[in-house]
Amino acid sequence: MKVLFIGGTGTISTAISKAVLAAGHELFLLNRGNRNDRLPQGAVSLTADINDEQKVAALIAGLTFDVVADFIAFVPAQLERDYRLFNRKTRQFIFISTASAYQKPPSDYRVSEATPLANPFWQYSRDKIACEMYLMQLYRDKQFPVTIVRPSHTYCEYSVPLGVHGEKGSWQVLKRMLDGKPVIIHGDGTSLWTMTHSRDFARAFIGLMGNIHALGEAVQIMSDETLTWNQIYTCIADALGTPLQAVHVASELLAACSGYDFTGGLLGDKAHSAVFDTTKLKRLVPGFTATVRFDQGVKETVDYVLSHPECQTPDEAFDAWCDRMIALLGKLKVES
Repeated sequence: MKVLFIGGTGTISTAISKAVLAAGHELFLLNRGNRNDRLPQGAVSLTADINDEQKVAALIAGLTFDVVADFIAFVPAQLERDYRLFNRKTRQFIFISTASAYQKPPSDYRVSEATPLANPFWQYSRDKIACEMYLMQLYRDKQFPVTIVRPSHTYCEYSVPLGVHGEKGSWQVLKRMLDGKPVIIHGDGTSLWTMTHSRDFARAFIGLMGNIHALGEAVQIMSDETLTWNQIYTCIADALGTPLQAVHVASELLAACSGYDFTGGLLGDKAHSAVFDTTKLKRLVPGFTATVRFDQGVKETVDYVLSHPECQTPDEAFDAWCDRMIALLGKLKVES
């Protein structure tokens, strides 16, 4: 297949790009070229900002594709641009949406593609919903060959997945664990969550590429393994070789605190249990099953982060914020 990825070097898409090349497909990457060193040799680089529509149109003039996938579209206007660029130039257009688009708060912890889309807490999710609606209208009215993919919480070798962290990523939480300091877990830590390794995601994604049965469909891709947040943080602490010291803070309180905006990421997503039904994915991609167990996958990730200083970005402001929040909770317990 001849494949074009818009983006292609992110947490999810890097693993897919590598898998596409390993499978012998022809891969074009349309991006600004800042992170293509993450990929093995073989991809054709089309260097441009996708928002420069005139330049992109010139770069793809005379080219057609079996699959075009946009990993960095977040609002309908960006997909209107994609339609102008790729209508009649691809046999399948894949849009990366999000499982956070599903109904919040949920009426049922079991989530399938039939679960309503509604999220009053997070503009990001509402924008993705609007993108889906726009594309499905194109599919119905103009036969634009759309497939919508909804990931949940996906991680890779250099991104440790967490519920609560600062603006500079996960390293400061890992450092707190290594320093024997307590870390914040939202809620009581018993809600159910799903973590998916990017290698598993990539195998499922490739099974949807060029799949005529996936046209006009929305498909969620994730592991069948569910864990509590307490288990997730324990696995991370175990990978670091340190005991977990957890402080549980209500998601509503975290969302109400000044300094960090946790409303969307928690109340609009991670505060709620989510157990995903992957029946549709397995029907479209026979034989698929996720094989990377979280405790094993996150051990790889932690080892990578510990051996790559560039992944260890300090976040003193978040560290101090955690200390203040934990001290405040301790004071409230004493006063009560």
